[in-house]
Amino acid sequence: MSGLQPVRGTRDLLPDDMRRHRAVVETARAVAERYGYLEMATPVFEFTEVFKRTLGETSDIVTKEMYTFTPGGTPGGPDGEGEQITLRPEATAGIARALISGGLAQHLPLKFFTSGPMFRHERPQKGRLRQFHQIDVELLGVADPRGDVEIIAVGAQILRSLGVLERTTLELNTLGDPESRQAYRKVLVDYFSGHREALSDDSLQRLERNPLRILDSKDEGDRKLVADAPLFSDYLNQASVDFFERVKADLTALGLGFALNPRLVRGLDYYTHTAFEFVTTELGAQGAVMAGGRYDGLVETMGGPATPGVGWAAGVERLAMLMTAAPAARRPVAVVPIGAEAERLALTLTESLRAAGHSIDLGFGGNVGKRMKRANRIGARAAVILGEDELRQDSATLRDLDSGAQELVPLSALAEHLARFR
Repeated sequence: MSGLQPVRGTRDLLPDDMRRHRAVVETARAVAERYGYLEMATPVFEFTEVFKRTLGETSDIVTKEMYTFTPGGTPGGPDGEGEQITLRPEATAGIARALISGGLAQHLPLKFFTSGPMFRHERPQKGRLRQFHQIDVELLGVADPRGDVEIIAVGAQILRSLGVLERTTLELNTLGDPESRQAYRKVLVDYFSGHREALSDDSLQRLERNPLRILDSKDEGDRKLVADAPLFSDYLNQASVDFFERVKADLTALGLGFALNPRLVRGLDYYTHTAFEFVTTELGAQGAVMAGGRYDGLVETMGGPATPGVGWAAGVERLAMLMTAAPAARRPVAVVPIGAEAERLALTLTESLRAAGHSIDLGFGGNVGKRMKRANRIGARAAVILGEDELRQDSATLRDLDSGAQELVPLSALAEHLARFR
């Protein structure tokens, strides 16, 4: 290796990429706020048990992908020293933990928006990194199907605001209530038990503990079996059917089209009713840009009070890749002083202009030619030239770098004249 490189599966967000990244997060934050979702943040790492309980000890994330470590000290030491710590692979578990540890259940219902980096040790490819970023919304304490609809509507509005909704498809399924799920679980175990010899090793392990996870297997042999597996929809009780019908009817009323996908599942028992994904064909194998569903048993699984919940997460990098163009950088105004006296004046002048809300670039040396070349290189919208003639008149030459037009402007009125270049 020649020189230091970023760790495999990570990447730098240089200014162009950062503008896309920021546009996704800021757009999502603004839309979520309009729906009443308040921003919060959880630590980047948690005790490993937080994720083992929520993601399942047999899940690929827990067994293969989590970044888990033990800080210095002996196991069980003070303040968690020696306890296993994991960099968060997703956001929902930390939010559920915060609900419990913060005693927030008495304030239900709660609406949260969060964003930030997540970490999974998986094979890097287009749209998949080992350090990646997500936006996430969660609605806690609402059991009504209208909660599912609102969560999906928030996601759709964010995608619409980013200009990518029309390039995605909303896929929808129901996982039913616990009674329906239990009935279907038994049917699945019976079906796959009759094909043990064709199952992958991973799916054999899931067969008894999490048979629904087999439906999401990427193994080709498993997928052939899944194609002929019984459908969940055939084992839904009436309450589950009614819940799903209300979700579909309300989505239709909002003008949100969807495609039913009976193979769209979530493997753990605390997931219930609605499961959904916004998918695209423009990112290769990584088709899901936003995925979520209802998880009424999650908080209880973690040792908290029974609390219905529904939410989704979306990959910032994937959404940024779908954006047709990076948001334009704000074009600054270049201040170009000529001579020592002008340099001194420029220092205080630029501070006052920045305080007035203008984006100002002041170079750190060079003659007029070099400073003007820099102004062009950084895409400056205008230049404020301070030379001997200007100083004698207590003025500056203001040059429009797009048109070439220029005028002499009193320094006292400079901030006002710069307003048209914002």
